[in-house]
Formats: sequence, C-alpha cells, structure tokens
Amino acid sequence: MSLAALILFAAPAAFAHLEHLPHYNGNEGHVEKYFIYQALDPEYAAPGEPTAITFSIQDFDGKDVKDVETMVEIYTNGQRLAAFPWTKQEVGDFSLFYNFPDIGIYQIVLSVANGPVNSNTVDPPRSTLVSSLGCNCERVVFNVNISKTFGAVFTTTILGALTLPLAGLGIILWLNYRKKRGAGQLRTPGEIAKYAIMLAAIAGGMVHFAVYSEHGSLRLEYPIFLISAGGMQVSYGMMYVLLTLTSEAGSIGPAQYYRKTLILNLFGLTGTFVLLGLYAYSTIIAPPLSPTNAPESVSLAGALAKSLEAFLVVGILYLMRFEKKKLQERISSKT
Repeated sequence: MSLAALILFAAPAAFAHLEHLPHYNGNEGHVEKYFIYQALDPEYAAPGEPTAITFSIQDFDGKDVKDVETMVEIYTNGQRLAAFPWTKQEVGDFSLFYNFPDIGIYQIVLSVANGPVNSNTVDPPRSTLVSSLGCNCERVVFNVNISKTFGAVFTTTILGALTLPLAGLGIILWLNYRKKRGAGQLRTPGEIAKYAIMLAAIAGGMVHFAVYSEHGSLRLEYPIFLISAGGMQVSYGMMYVLLTLTSEAGSIGPAQYYRKTLILNLFGLTGTFVLLGLYAYSTIIAPPLSPTNAPESVSLAGALAKSLEAFLVVGILYLMRFEKKKLQERISSKT
C-alpha cells in the first residue's frame, strides 16, 4: 500500500471535470486546441428516459476553457434527430438534455467553433458527420448505446464477480471457525482477532473499489491509487487467510509461520498508516494534485474506510503481540 500511495504524488496530468469516471457511454476526443470528455447521466440510459449529455472541454494542460462556442447534434442511422444551436458556453463544462427515442446506437456530434459562427442557429444536417465544410469549426463524434436492460445486467455481473469469490472465502472462514471452536481451539482472543482482521482488511479494500469511479473524473491518478490501495488491502487479507490455513495444516513450523506473519503484518501496518496519513492530509490541506486546490470533503464511504483502517492498526498491533507470545509459549513448552 505504501508503494501504491506514491502514485498519488507522481503523475502530473489532469483527467476531466465529470462527476465521476464513466463506466459506460463515456467517450473522449480532441480538436486542435481542446481535449473533450463526454458522458451520459444516467450512464445506462434507456429509451424515453430524460438523459443529460455532459461535456467537459479542456485545454491540453487540463485547464478550464471559457467562452467556447458549440453546437450539438444527435444522429442515428444517418438521420439527424435533434440539434442544439450554436451557443457560447461560459465554461467548457456544460450539459444538454435529451430523450433518446429507441434502443440502438446514436452518434452525438459536438461542433467547436474556431472562427465566426452564427449564434442561435443550427447548421444543416450532413452525411459525413466529421465534415467541417462550410463551417468555421471542428467536429467530434461520440457513439453511445441506448438499451433497456444492459445496465442491470452489467451491474449484476460486476457485483457477482466481486461478491461470489468473497462469499466463498467467507464460507471457508466460517466453516474453519466453527471447526476450531467445536474442537476447543479458540480459547484466546487472539485466535478470534485473526478472523476479524482478515475480514476488516478485505472490507476496506472493497470500499476503495466501490468509490474509485467517483474520484476518477478529478484526476486519473486518483482511481489508480484507490484501486491499488484496495488491491493491497484485499491481498493482505487473502495472504493472511492462506498463511493461517497452511499453518493449521502443518505445512510450516511455528517459527517459520511467525516470521512470515511478522513480515505480512509489518506490510499491512505500514500501508494502513500511510492510507490514514494521506486521508488526514487530504482533508486538512489541499493535495498537491487537487484540480480544485481545496481539501477533500469527508464522505460516508471515506469515514467507513478509515474506521476499518483504524481498527486494522489496533488489530494488527494486537495480533503481532499475540503471535510473538504464542511462539514463545511453544518454545518454552518444548524446553
């Protein structure tokens, strides 16, 4: 996790000013002077549903642009369905609203003026969508897909891919816990603490996975960092599970088990301290890469993740002490 945290302070490029990183129906393109991001809200737009078409026009340094003139058209099967006239946008971030009539693929054509244009008018339809013939402008075409059920299918598939492996792991841990409790092997709080720490680490990682898209539109480095941090937390919990099961099967001796858990716990402790420190820093002082130059707001998901990580710090310290004491007792019993 400490290595992943360095990503947050490494790369210089800005990403976009959308509310979140689109998973679907999000596109990007560019004209001579500007880079353009496009998204739909809702992402999985259905026919007949009011939909916001959002654009974020930036210069190539990721800075806002002002007083840019745009025209937006919507096509399908070569036919123009709607056109929004040439309008001077005070800032490059703006939204338009449209109800897509049917299921299918649509082309959203954004025209950006690079010379004088007739404000409050629309250009005639064209057969070549990117053609700028007869217009002091450049055009970008974004393809979007309108469907009734794709959003539900996609979301269910992703949730299943995440929850089924974790559910399987939870069942294994629960069965192992019941077996040990039935055999009277859970006689100390330390044995129970292992299971709580494993699950807390994995839960903290899942929170990071859940919130990465909300930060992706601010800086590209933010979702990279959050996914990396979540992956490290899940990996820590999974490695502890495998190490514990291996030890219980008698594959490694007590001394070797202690050395491996010590390294693993130091890794988890260091990474968790780094995550807590970065979060505290970012909510008090504006992070160096912040596009808003302001501290991050405290969210429910952030508070949940940090509560789990604070519990992890206490739990790992307790577990390190417990593992050391357990090894010493085994050595003493043999002598």
